Amino acid sequence: MKNLKSCCEHIIHACVVRKKMKVLLLACLVLVSVTSCFEDADDNIIRASTLEINDFVWKGMNAVYVYKDNIPDLANDRFDSSETYTEYLNNFSSPEDLFEDLLYLPDDVDEFSRIYPNYYDLEQLLQGTSLSNGMKYGLVQLPNAANDIIGYVRYVLPNSDAALKGITRGMIFNTIDGTALTSVNYGDLLSSTSYTVGWANYDNNGTPETRTDDIITSNGESVSITKTEYTENPILTHNVFNIDGNSIGYLMYNGFRIGDANLNELNAVFAEFQSSGVSDLVLDLRYNGGGSVSTAIWLSSMITGQNTGDIFFKEKWNSEIQAAREQDDPESLINRFVDEMVKRNTNNEITYQQPINSLNLNKVYIITTGSSASASELVINGLSSHIEVVQIGSTTRGKPQASVTIYDSENLGRENANPNHTYAMQPLIYEAENSAGFSSYYDGIDPTEGFGITELYEDLGQLGDVNERLLAEAIADITGFGRSAISAQRPLKHLDQKNIENPFLYDMVDDRPLNKNFLQP
Repeated sequence: MKNLKSCCEHIIHACVVRKKMKVLLLACLVLVSVTSCFEDADDNIIRASTLEINDFVWKGMNAVYVYKDNIPDLANDRFDSSETYTEYLNNFSSPEDLFEDLLYLPDDVDEFSRIYPNYYDLEQLLQGTSLSNGMKYGLVQLPNAANDIIGYVRYVLPNSDAALKGITRGMIFNTIDGTALTSVNYGDLLSSTSYTVGWANYDNNGTPETRTDDIITSNGESVSITKTEYTENPILTHNVFNIDGNSIGYLMYNGFRIGDANLNELNAVFAEFQSSGVSDLVLDLRYNGGGSVSTAIWLSSMITGQNTGDIFFKEKWNSEIQAAREQDDPESLINRFVDEMVKRNTNNEITYQQPINSLNLNKVYIITTGSSASASELVINGLSSHIEVVQIGSTTRGKPQASVTIYDSENLGRENANPNHTYAMQPLIYEAENSAGFSSYYDGIDPTEGFGITELYEDLGQLGDVNERLLAEAIADITGFGRSAISAQRPLKHLDQKNIENPFLYDMVDDRPLNKNFLQP
């Protein structure tokens, strides 16, 4: 057992002394047609391969999992010998089974840690590339129906198959390949590479304030669409509105990407806002499930500018890592507003650097729904302790934790990963609290009082149009020419789309590279 204890101490020491692990929050879509590395292998190889990967799973979770303190099986002294450790690992028939067993309250607190059998697909998805037909949709439970559901088109990706087929925001569908959507079959139906969408009409029966009497009727129209590899631009639309003497910037941002081109474009949008004399900003995060932590910091610094050097958020790790870093390098737990975007590689060499275009705003309007999560919530929570945040829409998803991609290598990084398998994990590694010490928004962040409204499925309006329901609320409050006095409607229950449209939905991943000495003594 001496070797095992030494290994555990080695991992913990490495976690403690590393400068900063950076995390990515994202909302991307997983392609999963993965060929198992266990296929065509004999039983002995299967057991050996499973044991080897299970060893990686346990040691990785023991090293960095934020809720390690709550999992007795992850304790450093859990095993009294290497034999009992091996016996424990052999109790699990797959790495997935072991990983799931090590999660803390997976239906409540940790719904977001993930394990992936193929990190090549994972890496593509983290860059925003996935199989997509371009139809971005929401799924909701029908009123007064136990299982029936409908889908509604939120937006359509440019130059995608859905765009070419004439699909537009607001269209309603209730069948796929002629089969009615239910809470049981929707995952299988919508996971297909190609399928036929059956359209329907939505009638609120003259009572938009209630849902229980709504009527959905198939209209006999349909269209077939096919998924192809697609890289989504996180900036869906942006504009500057000059209304009654107010210069209002609008940005619909659907994912916190870390690519150089994405960052250049985002910074250029704020340069345009600067040159247009924007005095008010509406940031539309209604469908933004997360992405890069670094990008969240930089976007928040673009909104402000006057807070450079102030605390944006603080990291809360498990007790071992937290205590050691507070003693050895407390600054490594703090993420501050900045005036430039800087990316570094594992050798700490600068690979990207740009000064930030900032608006120096003391107030910002942010549009949210239950699909706003992770990095989106990090922006709201981080800004709210420095400037006024008017949140319009509905309560966010609720994910204050960040994760990181770890591989089966000496330092848990991508370099020199074990060639015998392609498993990787994204465990939660810390909670992000703002400068006021708040991070407990597990049930989401509520909209500002008086601004709680929902989208109407029967009349979504066009994104970026000044008359669109949620944007109109922001503009009315900015101009002071009377808000629309819309009461909050009770939204229909949304279904979880993580395993069909966007398996990475609500992931907040720290994108900063692991230090090459992460696990060095």
